[in-house]
Amino acid sequence: MIRFEDVSVTYDGAAEPAVRGVGFEVPEGELVLLAGPSGVGKSTVLGAVSGLVPHFTGGTLSGRVTVAGRDTRTHKPRQLADVVGTVGQDPLAHFVTDTVEDELAYGMESLGLAPEVMRRRVEETLDLLGLAGLRGRPIATLSGGQRQRVAIGSVLTPHPQVLVLDEPTSALDPAAAEEVLAVLQRLVHDLGTTVLLAEHRLERVIQYADRVVLLPGPGEAPVVGTPAEVMAVSPVFPPVVDLGRLAGWSPLPLTVRDARRRAGDLRERLVASAGGGSGAPGPVAPRGAAARRYGPAPVADAAPTAGAAGRRRLFGRRPAPTAPTPHPHIAEAHSLSVRRDRIDALRQVDLTVTPGETIALMGRNGAGKSTLLGSLVGLVAPTAGSVTVGGATPHRTTPRDLVRRVGLVPQDPRDLLYADTVADECAAADRDAGAPPGTCRTLVSGLLPGITDGTHPRDLSEGQCLALALAVVLTARPPLLLLDEPTRGLDYAAKARLVTVLRGLAAEGHAIVLATHDVELAAEIAHRVVLLAEGEVIADGPTAQIVVSSPSFAPQVTKILAPQQWLTVAQVREALG
Repeated sequence: MIRFEDVSVTYDGAAEPAVRGVGFEVPEGELVLLAGPSGVGKSTVLGAVSGLVPHFTGGTLSGRVTVAGRDTRTHKPRQLADVVGTVGQDPLAHFVTDTVEDELAYGMESLGLAPEVMRRRVEETLDLLGLAGLRGRPIATLSGGQRQRVAIGSVLTPHPQVLVLDEPTSALDPAAAEEVLAVLQRLVHDLGTTVLLAEHRLERVIQYADRVVLLPGPGEAPVVGTPAEVMAVSPVFPPVVDLGRLAGWSPLPLTVRDARRRAGDLRERLVASAGGGSGAPGPVAPRGAAARRYGPAPVADAAPTAGAAGRRRLFGRRPAPTAPTPHPHIAEAHSLSVRRDRIDALRQVDLTVTPGETIALMGRNGAGKSTLLGSLVGLVAPTAGSVTVGGATPHRTTPRDLVRRVGLVPQDPRDLLYADTVADECAAADRDAGAPPGTCRTLVSGLLPGITDGTHPRDLSEGQCLALALAVVLTARPPLLLLDEPTRGLDYAAKARLVTVLRGLAAEGHAIVLATHDVELAAEIAHRVVLLAEGEVIADGPTAQIVVSSPSFAPQVTKILAPQQWLTVAQVREALG
């Protein structure tokens, strides 16, 4: 169905090809996963399938790409639209209309389908992706994850033979990601749709793939094979594979179920290493003031801590507030409520953030995580209640003053980038922050090596954009750092570098609040998890206490080694010596 024959792509002005010598085939009716480190050219390969590369992006494509027998060099994207449906990394760039239902119908209108066919397919897609409750909503009011599902649905309605997706689950909560992947499975197995997708969160998708195409590095030939074959040699791999390598399992497990069946011996080794105890570590240890407030606590189900009156009657009395801590808070929210476009985005939220503390905001798409971050940085004014950061009210503080108190890396990091080159972007960040020249550039190199000074920020991959935007914000060294989906577009190595940087900042006393669907990141770095649902805080406590008791937000290692309460492979490796 898809064939790459010795394909190389060189963009205008680039010294080296973005991809070189790529050759592989995707048979009809298979789900093929495109994997590899950040910036290796996965998005370029996907764009070549739809004809966007080079007809839209420019540059030179050598070799040959054919889709259903059509050569993409001679067929422009509009001549492939009835065969290929594409969803890029940025769903906002994909939308044409204003409402969910209109967006789902737009592609079919362009192809001239009959109204009765369009109506039926819209209804089917609304049900498939769990969007029925959003059908009349303006797209501008949707959360990032909701937009992602709408973008996927808009290319499903024309029933393409080939579906190309770039990071389709990156903005989705674990449950929504499972729903989308289940839909893709149904399309592959029931309708014979061919699916090619790129994804960094391999723990979510590896078990669904029929085969994997690994792009190891610039200029290196792809490695093609079954998931087990490729993961055995891949430089990027999910925690379940990492744990299998540590334990010496062969063949390597790809699913939690397979790993659990083989984990009995490992559990015994962990018990022995703990001297006959449970073999499980205590909760993730906070530091400084955070440690004094959220010190070791027994692992138990977390009690709800906030809610509307109706929910209090249903779930029980709202517990008494936590005793005030004598340590100063970098940020506080008291009874914070935000109403946007007739929707209660936040309801009576209470939150305190102390120096040296890393907090993970988690919850379903649309739970209010991004709105809470926006309130802390002054982008969103409270409807009721109050917010203070560093003693100031964010939405009433001038940007020049606020930037030295709090910094936000948004879900779309390109919103922070406006210069023509990486070097100019870094120089501007140094000037704005009053930092020594080279400060921002050093941070960029530490987060994601290989980004050149002369590259235009808009030409960077999603992960590279994130690294640059994070460096721009960190240049001012704000006491409070906010990150919205910070691992979107990052491979495991880049994520490890990000974790190292954030741990260093927390050790220096910076407070970090990140909204994330990445349960592995929360397990790795967060001292504390705040769980949101429908704009309310329903749980707030040490990471282990929250995630171990949650089937949706537990990391892979926790699921594999339960009832022992391990969170990360690093913990297991350390315990085994």
